[in-house]
Amino acid sequence: MSQHAVWMAMRSMTADPSVKSQKLKAGTFKRIVGYAKPYKRYIALFLVTVVIDALLIISTPLILRKLIDDAVIPKDAKLVTLLALSVGAIAIFDAIFSVVGRWFSARIGEGLIFDLRTELFTHVQSQSVAFFTRTQTGSLISRLNSDVMGAQQAFTSTLSSVVSNGFTLILVAGTMFFLSWQITLVSLILLPLFIVPTKWVGRKIQQLTRESFDLNAKMSSTMTERFNVSGAILVSLYGEPKKEADLFSSRARKVADIGIQMGMLNRLFFTSLTSVAAVATAFAYGFGGHMAINQTISVGTLLALTALLSRLYGPLTALSNVRVEVMTSLVSFERIFEVLDLKPMVKEKENAINLEPGAVEIEVKDVRFSYPKADEISLASLESVAKKEIVESGEILKVLSFTAKPGTLTAIVGPSGAGKTTLSALIPRLYDVTKGSISINGIDIRDFTLQSLRDQIGVVAQDPHLFHESIAENLRYAKSDATDEELIAACKSAQIWSLIESLPNGLDTMVGERGHRLSGGEKQRLAIARMLLKAPAIVILDEATAHLDSENEELVQEALKVALVGRTSLVIAHRLSTVMDADQILVINDGQIVEQGRHQELMNSGGLYSELFSRQDLTTNEKPSIND
Repeated sequence: MSQHAVWMAMRSMTADPSVKSQKLKAGTFKRIVGYAKPYKRYIALFLVTVVIDALLIISTPLILRKLIDDAVIPKDAKLVTLLALSVGAIAIFDAIFSVVGRWFSARIGEGLIFDLRTELFTHVQSQSVAFFTRTQTGSLISRLNSDVMGAQQAFTSTLSSVVSNGFTLILVAGTMFFLSWQITLVSLILLPLFIVPTKWVGRKIQQLTRESFDLNAKMSSTMTERFNVSGAILVSLYGEPKKEADLFSSRARKVADIGIQMGMLNRLFFTSLTSVAAVATAFAYGFGGHMAINQTISVGTLLALTALLSRLYGPLTALSNVRVEVMTSLVSFERIFEVLDLKPMVKEKENAINLEPGAVEIEVKDVRFSYPKADEISLASLESVAKKEIVESGEILKVLSFTAKPGTLTAIVGPSGAGKTTLSALIPRLYDVTKGSISINGIDIRDFTLQSLRDQIGVVAQDPHLFHESIAENLRYAKSDATDEELIAACKSAQIWSLIESLPNGLDTMVGERGHRLSGGEKQRLAIARMLLKAPAIVILDEATAHLDSENEELVQEALKVALVGRTSLVIAHRLSTVMDADQILVINDGQIVEQGRHQELMNSGGLYSELFSRQDLTTNEKPSIND
């Protein structure tokens, strides 16, 4: 029996049978066929190579029969030579069609992987921020990798297996019955003796495979958590190296033990399959030998039957579990469709207009906001804990109204959890308001295209995110075609160029994962430079100087003076001294604006702002203001 036949049988027998109980949604199969349409010509030619390969499988035993009966026994040397050359030619043709078939298979498979991955990636990118706050990154990546790979097998491995095994089985069984139905029936008697133990081996391998996946996932999780910068620092400061090594070693040992068991079971499967085939061949030789002695069949026919018999058990075994193979691929498709069918919460209108560059006035009118429920924004299968949430967020913002005039600075202050950051997330439509409206120059922001709206908004967060790339690449994320001169100008305005210039690699310096090679103040100034490159009409600063030391805060404040000039700015501040000169200060508490005015007006009123200001004891230790 060939190694390929054994492999096909093994893959079929070890597939997870639990998928058979799953029911596909209506229309799933039709959608799958839609993905195959661009490759229908390749699929047709691929199936032609599969059928030809199956035909070549039975041709060699039949030539062997003719070689013995019509050439060797009659001592026809010319025919022997001709038939030997024919076997060689068939082998060459088989190799050629095998290569051609592999090319078609690769073209179809890789094309489908590309189509599915790019569609999934684009769709996931269109999801609102709420989706990512709920989704487990590993599960999402699995859809992009494992499920996409499983889906493409529907048109390559599974389709070729079904067609090839089915066609081969029909041809081999038909030819064997034609040559001798008696020997064929005797040979098939042993089939149940093979199917029963291999089913048991298959179940054991399924169980071990699941355990191996779980343990590998835990090991990957351990490495991911400890091999990033924050995790490495935590382990260095609080961890116990021996305990960490022992934990990882124990999991790795279990994976190794499972690997040994799976290796032995695979060998047992291979040995049992080849042994049963060998015993069946022995039966055929014994029974057929007596028939040949009695001249019921020829010697050539006997040898042809035994050669065909070795090609019979692999396809039979694989087809016995074909439903599992098909369902496994279809379920992968369904898991992909599950993500693709999840509609983004923040949608763009069909007739949306562009927000043109220029001075802007922001009007927030009667805005209410509650965070969406879990089942509205994500999938249970993509969350680490797939349980329905009972507790809702409640109303975070309650009837907020204010106007930010063009080129002015509006400060937003208040206790932690008051809704300040939530408000800032509504303007670039990271979330949509539940009720009320937010307008720019008198037009509801939901009437603008998302791209043009966000192009006019620059955000500097408390902990700005930097990619594990060079300084230049991080800056050009705001403007991909920015020249080096533009990068330098932005960095100078952000008070960061002197540092970059002193680095050996300058703008080509790698910042490390999440920018960990830079200090907090340096990251903030780099984020400001990135924002300046974008040249937005609206600037949102979310606690941009909250955790900086005095020296870095002063540098960031100097950078912000340049960044905010001529722009409509919203500044969320914890240190009230930094917004004393704001054009207006909004004091938010429990999702409502409880006070509004300039610094001195609010101090004189003796309300919450005055209380917060006094609590910080800022009158004796003032920090520099953004507008100083």
